[in-house]
Amino acid sequence: MNHATRQHDRYSPTRTGGSANPGRGDRFASPARGRSGASGRSGGHGRRPAALQGEFALPVTVTPALPAAATFSELNMPPALMKVLTSLGMKEPFPIQAATLPNSLAGRDVLGRGRTGSGKTLAFGLALLVRTSGQRAESRQPLALILVPTRELAQQVTDALTPYARSLKLRLATVVGGMSIGRQANALRAGAEVVVATPGRLRDLIERGDCRLDQVAITVLDEADQMADMGFMPQITYLLDQVRPGGQRMLFSATLDRNVDLLVRRYLTDPVVHSVDPSAGAVTTMEHHVLHIQGADKHATTVEIAARDGRVIMFLDTKHAVDQLTESLLNSGVRAAALHGGKSQPQRTRTLDQFKTGHVTVLVATNVAARGIHVDNLDLVVNVDPPSDHKDYLHRGGRTARAGESGSVVTLVLPNQRRGMTRLMADAGIVPQTSQVRSGEAELRRITGAQAPSGIPVTIGTPVADRRPRRNRRRFA
Repeated sequence: MNHATRQHDRYSPTRTGGSANPGRGDRFASPARGRSGASGRSGGHGRRPAALQGEFALPVTVTPALPAAATFSELNMPPALMKVLTSLGMKEPFPIQAATLPNSLAGRDVLGRGRTGSGKTLAFGLALLVRTSGQRAESRQPLALILVPTRELAQQVTDALTPYARSLKLRLATVVGGMSIGRQANALRAGAEVVVATPGRLRDLIERGDCRLDQVAITVLDEADQMADMGFMPQITYLLDQVRPGGQRMLFSATLDRNVDLLVRRYLTDPVVHSVDPSAGAVTTMEHHVLHIQGADKHATTVEIAARDGRVIMFLDTKHAVDQLTESLLNSGVRAAALHGGKSQPQRTRTLDQFKTGHVTVLVATNVAARGIHVDNLDLVVNVDPPSDHKDYLHRGGRTARAGESGSVVTLVLPNQRRGMTRLMADAGIVPQTSQVRSGEAELRRITGAQAPSGIPVTIGTPVADRRPRRNRRRFA
């Protein structure tokens, strides 16, 4: 492959229902071309159960799975790691952890589906750390790899696994775009057993000679469907083709569509399959509301919801709309901050920290916040602009009602959007509560906690990164 073709593949993502790159469609033509020793792969053999709409039929596991674990103590993990679990109040595993950990600790490939907030990070993370413990990575040669779609998710995974990694004396390195590539190269050069990475930046480091994957024995794809949707399939296959043949592969995702099927058939060998949640991601502790509004009243309705007591994430379609609404909310007396792809990584990190601590009560965001963000006790998500498809709806809504908590997802729908929203909800398998509301009405207050804003403009402290001279900010470009 010539350099020009490679650059096109890397920086021109394709959104597709088939191969993520038509020019490489032959790479997925046959499961037999997958990893060595994969003749027992179940993905291409036997009868599969009927697939739900928009998803592929799950592969049939040939080798029976080990039984689920009722407690972490049953799993025979190192005492130092168990001590950390106990100190953090982790006694009983979540369903996806209980089902997959006995098998992943035994070295089996795993295909796991679970909605965001279901405990997937520890489901793959504990097994990866335990199976890597006792080893030491050479310079630039990690032993385990976790691939994720976004910087925010990479940081969240790193933060979640750090205390357990420390207990096992394992070194973690986070490799993402928007941050200093030199610092990341230095971390890899110093030696890191586990790398958490976004595909594009990791490929950059490999091509610079700062990283090799031939010693990686355990590979995890987290939120695989989003990586495929974002056009990362060429980067993913480029990376997976470089890890150690015959190693352990774990693929976790909130939804399993046809793009993910390509990865399953090529890279997983006789995987243990576990689906925690139904395809629709229906959660009993989550309420779904569709609020029919008039266009002239949309802004006032949005501001009153934002002024409620408690935190809320509001999703809009574009960066410009996010910035406009954020400015309007601040002028109305609502402590709001914007999060979108136009912000630098230090800005995004600072904004999330302010939201998690309560310094900011309203996070106004594009879909960049739809995955990989966990905020405790967040009970309301508002789609100011309805999402474009049911997968986006499910992932936006997944920011609330996490880990057994309750929450509501509210979508504001204009008259010309009603038919599309009805179809979207049907695709998601959700029957929402529908109401006609106006700003200032009791029904809006009942559903969302809406109230009139103070009207006194507020200012949120400027992130440190914004106050630095431009020449010192170039490394974040």
